[in-house]
Amino acid sequence: MNSEKKINLSQKFKDQISPQSQFLKKKLPGIKKIIAISSAKGGVGKSTISANLSVALSQLNQSVGLLDADIYGPSIPDLFNINEKPTSDENGKIEPIQKQNIKLMSMGFLIEKDSPMVWRGPMVIKAIKMFLDNVNWGNLDYLIVDLPPGTGDAILTFAQELNVDGSIIVTTPQQLSITDANRGIEMFKKTNIPILGIIENMSFIEDKDGNKMFPFGKDGSDNLSKKQGIRLLEKIKIDNCFNKSVEKGIVFEELSDDIKEKFLNIGREILN
Repeated sequence: MNSEKKINLSQKFKDQISPQSQFLKKKLPGIKKIIAISSAKGGVGKSTISANLSVALSQLNQSVGLLDADIYGPSIPDLFNINEKPTSDENGKIEPIQKQNIKLMSMGFLIEKDSPMVWRGPMVIKAIKMFLDNVNWGNLDYLIVDLPPGTGDAILTFAQELNVDGSIIVTTPQQLSITDANRGIEMFKKTNIPILGIIENMSFIEDKDGNKMFPFGKDGSDNLSKKQGIRLLEKIKIDNCFNKSVEKGIVFEELSDDIKEKFLNIGREILN
């Protein structure tokens, strides 16, 4: 008989460290709705999804801003091929950089391209609060927030201090990604942020004859959707058109027509 005592977190300790918000959540003036895009795991294409969804919403006649909140690994400057620095208005607020009719803000605009962000948590939180309080977003129908991977300080800052209208979970079908996506869903539940749905990225590869291959597995997001009772919004295939988009620094326009339609469908779901 094994006499070793198993160690578990007590319920009292869990309650003490629970991320449930005890803050008064604020709205950003001029912004009608804030949508957070999360993966809880890096490398699943969350930033690519955020950028293309932003442009799709714009094409649905919405005024859109995109905030790259991944302080350690900002991707939005590369996706939109932006090398310029933002300016400030007469009140000292940062003016977002505009491209493809999207207002953009990223830590990548403020640092040199190859400079690493070796910041501890409190500095990251200060940077995020600066993006929330000191950026002149103007009037927007939607502010899309590209959250960093994980469920740490940066995400909790948004969840606890900002009135987020909804969130979207991005995952691949691979089981490790699904496991982390499930954790992300549980975090949003605990912070009372509505979850609009799941997007399965890198879902499959399709050849010219329409045959599908599933390099990361199959049915992962379907199972997650059923388990959590959350809609599966779309499955996005692996396609070279995404690589062409990055090479040209043009979001959405270089995608194949069928993938464009998927992003427009997600945009319509958000509007509804």
